[in-house]
Amino acid sequence: MTNAHGHDHDHDDPWIGDLLKDSPTNWGKWGPDDEVGSLNYLTPDVVLSAAKAITSGKTFTLQVKMANPDGDPVWPGRSGAVRINVMDEGHFLAGKGVETAGGAHYADDYMTCFLQGSTQYDALGHVWYGDQIWNGYDAKTTIGGLAKASVCPIAEKGVVGRGILLDIARWRGKDVLDSGETFTHEDLLACAEAQGATIEPRDILLIRTGWIGSFYRVPSEEFYADFVEPGLTYSPELVEWFRSMEIPNLVTDTIANEVTVDPVSGCVLPLHNALMRNLGVTLTEIAWLEDLAADCADDGQYTFLYTAAPLKVVNGTGAPVNPVVIK
Repeated sequence: MTNAHGHDHDHDDPWIGDLLKDSPTNWGKWGPDDEVGSLNYLTPDVVLSAAKAITSGKTFTLQVKMANPDGDPVWPGRSGAVRINVMDEGHFLAGKGVETAGGAHYADDYMTCFLQGSTQYDALGHVWYGDQIWNGYDAKTTIGGLAKASVCPIAEKGVVGRGILLDIARWRGKDVLDSGETFTHEDLLACAEAQGATIEPRDILLIRTGWIGSFYRVPSEEFYADFVEPGLTYSPELVEWFRSMEIPNLVTDTIANEVTVDPVSGCVLPLHNALMRNLGVTLTEIAWLEDLAADCADDGQYTFLYTAAPLKVVNGTGAPVNPVVIK
């Protein structure tokens, strides 16, 4: 196939570098050492203004459950978190518990998980093309762990700003969008207008497709069959809109924030590169938006204070998070 720049590629072998050849970047915008990208837009003034969105004090948490015996929603090929008891009453009944002065018993456990295996923040260095990651750092800095643009600087900064829910599924009259169903930034604007809300510069965007909610309603085999998630789809206009609106953070109830395979170019996850690698937009995935969305539909308030702090994992490609929304 021939892409927008006239470069011939085999249909099975498109290259994101060709697709994004003229795409804008924010490299250097916050200096040569920046590792948090567009989160720099969340200045104290933005936070103070965001606090004004609180009207009732209602709170919502946006993390899916981890180590759920019924399974965790994860990208195909990853496995859900596994929690293992290492101390409980059984040990004491068997005479193998650790005795302490005073006779207190206790339980202890540990968990193994993909850092990208729950509601989580991507590090800006998580995905790239060519030989450079966010801000122009050498891709070799990812070897053995992200020495640059890991999730740790994001976790140390924390994320606080005005959030706006864009309930695309409800707007389209659906419980859940279809596999591979796409929408654009223009759809986001139209959805916001229908909800009686306005997307402002530097807003944190929370987009509901119903996809993660459906994980808990359908058999796993059905959820993962011919896996192509619904989501935003690449266009130069969409990328420019994110840049000009100075969007710091994109939060979705899908595993990868965007339609899995771009229907035009055939590239897998081009927005990870156009938005995260190039513009420094932080991506938050696998968010639980069902309860928040139901409440927004009920009271008509789609804007709120959004707060999140992923775990401070040194050199991590991402980290679990339980965002808290305050309406």
